Amino acid sequence: MGVRHANGERGLTGEELAQRVAQATTGLASLGVQAGDGVALMLRNDIAFFEAAMAAGQLGAYAAPINWHYKGDEAGYIVRDCQAKALVVHADLLPQIVGDVPFELPVLVVETPFGVRAAYGIDAASARVPPERIDWDEWVDSQAAWREPPKVAPQSQIYTSGTTGRPKGVRREPMTPGQQAANLAAYRTVFGIEPSMRTVVTGPLYHSAPNGYALTAARSGGDVILQPRFDAEELLRLIEQEQVTHLHMVPTMFVRLLKLPEEVRARHDIASLRHVVHAAAPCPVEVKRAMIDWWGPVIHEYYGATETGAVVFCDSAEWLAHPGTVGRPLEGATVRVYGEQGELLPPGEIGELYMRADHVADFTYHGRDEARAEIERDGLVTVGDVGYFDRDGYLHLCDRKKDMVISGGVNIYPAEIEAVLVTMPGVRDCAVFGVPDGEMGENVAAVVEPQGGADLSADEVRRFLRDRIAHYKVPKLIEFQTDLPREDSGKIFKRRIRERYWESAGRRI
Repeated sequence: MGVRHANGERGLTGEELAQRVAQATTGLASLGVQAGDGVALMLRNDIAFFEAAMAAGQLGAYAAPINWHYKGDEAGYIVRDCQAKALVVHADLLPQIVGDVPFELPVLVVETPFGVRAAYGIDAASARVPPERIDWDEWVDSQAAWREPPKVAPQSQIYTSGTTGRPKGVRREPMTPGQQAANLAAYRTVFGIEPSMRTVVTGPLYHSAPNGYALTAARSGGDVILQPRFDAEELLRLIEQEQVTHLHMVPTMFVRLLKLPEEVRARHDIASLRHVVHAAAPCPVEVKRAMIDWWGPVIHEYYGATETGAVVFCDSAEWLAHPGTVGRPLEGATVRVYGEQGELLPPGEIGELYMRADHVADFTYHGRDEARAEIERDGLVTVGDVGYFDRDGYLHLCDRKKDMVISGGVNIYPAEIEAVLVTMPGVRDCAVFGVPDGEMGENVAAVVEPQGGADLSADEVRRFLRDRIAHYKVPKLIEFQTDLPREDSGKIFKRRIRERYWESAGRRI
């Protein structure tokens, strides 16, 4: 058990990881890192991420992962905002941010491992640590092991990618012993965390859910295998080869898996899987049903946010009885649906979701308490999601409030349209959103990414949708684009696509 790369180039047992963390803790302390400070991490899925994040936690400091797509000003903002006392960064990423990092900040550089280089097309020279920089591995090796009792480790300070302005750092107080116990119990329920688990981490560690999942699995004694970026067929190979028992996924990954040729899917044995959990976006009903048919009743779902942690959960049986649900509130969690006037809504009525969970410590947005206050109501917080409860108490998501299209006074939820469109033969992925319209206020638009070799037309897409959804929801504008901009998880950067439509109208989204 421990942490290792999927290609086998390097791995640490649990004991070896603990030793490296103890040495890195001594090193960070020598740099002046103390409880409440930040340690910025700009790393892809690599063992060094675990070493640095866990060492920061030993000192009571906050590990602050940075989206490694960020360029200088974007990354520099997070380094400054989290009040970092050190930055740990992959060698190939350093040139894109070095000019925006405070000159006095200690910068510890990690050689970019071969598997990451191969996955992202990085040349060997860029992957090496510059001779004038501090080499992370050599630096950790030179430290004595930390001998003082560890502080209560706070959760990572994750930066949310807001729709406007700078990202906000979600900072929690360290958990009380009671919250620690409740949090671990919630992780066991939702993520299936257990010492015997063997998991492949497919999502980027700068994201909230993969971050918490992977670090908790490692701390609990699990076997954590790092995939540098999601690849559907490679994941099937790893499940069979490594006898993987647990996975954390997003619906886009399910779609990619189901789009594989049948002979490829049938080639791999996935019988070892015991607990597969997904979240991050609404999962199309037909996609979820197809995955349960294929992988069996091992698929679980939860809903929550960086700010709240997981608040609802369901297993396969519950989902099959309530198709489309994301689950019922966990023990100690509260979820309410509010209308436009702040009134509580009954089952079946769609409104904005407000929530909290007792198993996570309360939070603020670092340095932006006013932003935290703006999202609170009756002791609950919202992240702008819209949904409803059915009569059995199961929550159903509709979309993000900011993504909702209001056309001629009618509310239209793009996620509902995307869930249908992504099942169309020849469609690899899609993004549906509102575009400005002088008469209707907004109209529905769709940008479709065809599968390789597929020849689709806008009329074909409309005919497919008209047979399955109300005609007023069918996009008026349909365009096709290869290689939609996306995150490492496969999730589309929708904002980048729709920006051009709004800017041409003289408006910002």
